[in-house]
Amino acid sequence: MPARKPAGARPEKPCPICGKPSVEASRPFCSERCRDVDLNRWLSGSYVIPVSRSDDEDAE
Repeated sequence: MPARKPAGARPEKPCPICGKPSVEASRPFCSERCRDVDLNRWLSGSYVIPVSRSDDEDAE
């Protein structure tokens, strides 16, 4: 009989950096290394959040 997950358990998602299974201690990453790689990408500007100009800003 397969083991059941608790009712509130999150579905398993792969590490966004390397694709390995994530671990609880470093979620959503698989290790501290991948967590640090992601942080470095944010700090170095590799990741950006797109900004959409609103009509209010265009009027000024």
